[in-house]
Amino acid sequence: MATMYEISVPVYIRRLNGLAACLKKAKALYDEKKYDEGTLVNYRLYPDMFTLARQVQQATDHARNSTGLLAGVDAPKVENTEKSLADLVARVEGTIAWLKTVKPEQVNGTEAKEVTVKMPDRELKFTGMDLLQHRSLPNFYFHVTTAYDIMRHNGVDLGKRDFMGAA
Repeated sequence: MATMYEISVPVYIRRLNGLAACLKKAKALYDEKKYDEGTLVNYRLYPDMFTLARQVQQATDHARNSTGLLAGVDAPKVENTEKSLADLVARVEGTIAWLKTVKPEQVNGTEAKEVTVKMPDRELKFTGMDLLQHRSLPNFYFHVTTAYDIMRHNGVDLGKRDFMGAA
């Protein structure tokens, strides 16, 4: 049976590596074609959806915040100030670097741990397993997938292998 660490931190790291690689491909394309990368950073698939930047911010926030809650440590607070593809890559890589500092023993055994997600207007209570299965991982995958879709829709040559990320 997989441990709490195995179903969270390495999963986040692998998909974030994929996201960083996709963003780097987007930057290379936009540099080569001399496109305004702000059009991609601020692109959204539909008017009421988040922009590419916000999708990346949300994905990294879910990875950091859920890991911090499970590990019992404060996750780094990151401001949502990214204005370029390089800024977004740096945010993803910073999240990966922090995740690599978390040890398996900090996360393992937290299946039944009570955690509270604090939001501006309410607090949500979960067990560690429910946090991962029903909030953090689904949200993380949603935002990573949507970021991928935005880049692909805008002509970045990406495939499933790019999304999956390197181990």
